[in-house]
Amino acid sequence: MPELTLFLGGDVMTGRGVDAILPAPGPPELREPAVRDARDYVDLARAANGPVPRPAPPAWPWGEALDLLDEVRPDARVVNLETAVTGRGEHAPGKAIHYRMHPGNLGCLAAARLDVCALANNHSLDFGTVGLTDTLDALAAAGIATAGAGRDAASAWRPARVPLGTGGRLLVWSVAAPSSGVPPPWAATTGAPGVAYLPEVSVASADALAARIAAVAGPGDRVLVSVHWGTNWGYDVPAAHVDFAHRLVDAGVDVVHGHSSHHPRPVEVYRERLVLYGCGDLLDDYEGIGGREAYRPWLRLLWLPTLDAATGALQRLRAAPVRMRRLRLARAAPDEARWLAELLGGFGPPFAPGFAVDDGLLALRAR
Repeated sequence: MPELTLFLGGDVMTGRGVDAILPAPGPPELREPAVRDARDYVDLARAANGPVPRPAPPAWPWGEALDLLDEVRPDARVVNLETAVTGRGEHAPGKAIHYRMHPGNLGCLAAARLDVCALANNHSLDFGTVGLTDTLDALAAAGIATAGAGRDAASAWRPARVPLGTGGRLLVWSVAAPSSGVPPPWAATTGAPGVAYLPEVSVASADALAARIAAVAGPGDRVLVSVHWGTNWGYDVPAAHVDFAHRLVDAGVDVVHGHSSHHPRPVEVYRERLVLYGCGDLLDDYEGIGGREAYRPWLRLLWLPTLDAATGALQRLRAAPVRMRRLRLARAAPDEARWLAELLGGFGPPFAPGFAVDDGLLALRAR
């Protein structure tokens, strides 16, 4: 039986402190209430865990995650990119946090051999439509497909297409909900760039998205919906999110790839299909920032589901635990992997019944 293994990552934020350590940093000035220079985030990481090279090679932030991915050899790699790739544009008004990575540092994303960057999120237009179109151009030049944002509504709602060795395609739609902080004016229109914006997370919005999918997806295609929703902290999954995900699966979606929370949220297998309600952060510059230690936000997961390539049914789910140290991903310690396994297996029905730690990876237990 042919199988399809995916690498799914949560939020990739390569702006601010991450951009500051890469070979071609952009302007360090910030407009945040407490921090005015991106290099201050590098200093926080250094104070917490030791020296951080500057400049660091483009692959530095991925660290040991690249070796893990080489071992797994996923068929497709999808992340949520929460950083504009631009050296232009003005700071979006009314926002406390802005992320951008200089286009000269695009090698950081290329180092992970990403296939798709989901862009429907609350940072894609941090530097306006100029910043967004620069991002689209930069990723296209690097051979990385995008979904969820475009020069108009038609392109923003168009899926990314990844050819698969099985002869089919992985189709990736990316959408964003207001609960994740996406300003409504960021919605793409017939005449203006923007993101694929959901005014609400509901059965009705799921049905509308399902109709778009049905118009494109063929019988040999696997379908993934990447959705930016919910708050940054907390483990509660709103009933509306569950209903939305179930409705998509009922309509033929194979994987719901949720993100926005800074830490992992519950996992569900519904009708043999995978629903990740919150992947957690993957790359960022939050190292050394205190106040949320109970969530252990320095721990990250590379989600590695394997599907039946013909039907999309989940065959097994693994996740590689890593931690952020010196602005670089390193393999998590055994006790950290066990903590993540106990966390994800402890939410109760309808969520995943439990995870075991097997050869350093989290593995979903069968019911």
